[in-house]
Amino acid sequence: MNPKELTKLSKFLSLVLRHEPERIGITLDNAGWVPVIELIAACQKHGKSLTVTSLEEIVATSDKKRFAFSDDGQRIRANQGHSVGVDLGLTPVPPPEILYHGTVEKFLPSIRSEGLRKGERHHVHLSKDETTAIKVGERRGQAIILKIAAGRMHAEGHPFFLSANGVWLTDHVPPDYIL
Repeated sequence: MNPKELTKLSKFLSLVLRHEPERIGITLDNAGWVPVIELIAACQKHGKSLTVTSLEEIVATSDKKRFAFSDDGQRIRANQGHSVGVDLGLTPVPPPEILYHGTVEKFLPSIRSEGLRKGERHHVHLSKDETTAIKVGERRGQAIILKIAAGRMHAEGHPFFLSANGVWLTDHVPPDYIL
């Protein structure tokens, strides 16, 4: 499968595994998993040419590692970013002292007054390095990188989680922790 087709399928999988499983008639379990054969059948029924091979290629080559197979390879889920109710089973872990968030100018007034909010997602997403934060911010225009005092937040009782693909997650970043 060519890279352009893989990208289109990956975006579609992000939609159905994170936000709208009902779009193709699948149901995620409480932890966000769906059987691979069920996902493939539902995608094919809705005109998406997904196969086990193309699914394996999407999981293996995704630069952001958005998806993961279960240990037995029979199920798949998105690693984070859900707007549907799932429990990824993440346990709190201490974050690095500084984490980063990429955004754009138009959101700064709201961020400065309210902090970073999760919106419709389960968590605020933070990056361990500025390069990743730049990529995230550039999706909406000229990236502005915010430094987050994650170590201080953690020390003051704010839990942090690390997703399977290396994205740091927290419920809210109050303005006082944005450097």
